[in-house]
Amino acid sequence: MLKVFTDPVFIKHDTGSWHPESPSRLEAVTRAFKSIPKLCIESSCPQAKREEIELIHTPEYFNYISSQRSDRIIMLDPDTAFSPASKEASLKAVGAAIETVKFSCHAENNRSFCAVRPPGHHAEPNRAMGFCIFNNVAIGAAYALDCGMAEKVTIIDWDVHHGNGTQKAFYSNPQVQYISLHQYPFYPGSGSADETGEGDGKGYTINLPMKSGSGDDDYRKAFLDIILPAIDDFKPELIMISAGFDAYIDDPLAGIRLSIEFFGEMTRMIIDSAKKHCHGRIVSSLEGGYDIYGLTETVKLHLKVLNDE
Repeated sequence: MLKVFTDPVFIKHDTGSWHPESPSRLEAVTRAFKSIPKLCIESSCPQAKREEIELIHTPEYFNYISSQRSDRIIMLDPDTAFSPASKEASLKAVGAAIETVKFSCHAENNRSFCAVRPPGHHAEPNRAMGFCIFNNVAIGAAYALDCGMAEKVTIIDWDVHHGNGTQKAFYSNPQVQYISLHQYPFYPGSGSADETGEGDGKGYTINLPMKSGSGDDDYRKAFLDIILPAIDDFKPELIMISAGFDAYIDDPLAGIRLSIEFFGEMTRMIIDSAKKHCHGRIVSSLEGGYDIYGLTETVKLHLKVLNDE
């Protein structure tokens, strides 16, 4: 069963007319829903609690975000906008991740998708970064571990940008396997192949840097040769996807050249791994994707495959 979690406040997160991470992105994702019959949509998300945010973020950072009072758009960093609705939106984006974890861990073959803004994978424990305020997927994974819903979680991040925040959150944690395919060298500058974890977490971070111009064949080889065998070795009890769609061939912010169809192929390979190791349980959460047509079509296919269509 596939369930989508979203909320009207995500549209209200105003980043300014110039910003690529705009409300039109979520409108594009919403259009994708209409082509999927019997899709179960939860249209209201709870706000995450302080103790849930602090599974990943520092108390000082939570206080900093909570203290923002603005009647206009301000910038938390050179890329990350914050407007009057942004605090509620960011708390509900985390709330959606937690609700999807609860849902997906409840029964076999439960899959869920967070149609949220702002995205999360660049947010570090003590700072906003790269359009991201709180790290939605990282907090969801930490929640699953903290509540005993899973002993081991695999996070697959196929956003075109490296998820520096997620990597930092779990770099020494052997319970989380973080796997990232991303354009390199590129923003944010992290994600080289020799970044593999530290201490007890050594070997549980797997970075697969891709050259600009890489396409379906390059990503397919990475999945078949490295990612799927690594998941087989790790045997997670939950798989989470940082689902950025900016590796699409016409995305304006990057140079990877994936077809629409390949996003369905990646989804299918992850489903097969999830069925093998964690009773088919998958949580997917929206990260990047800035070509509006491409975002609609890639999300549509991603959801259809998650829905076993």
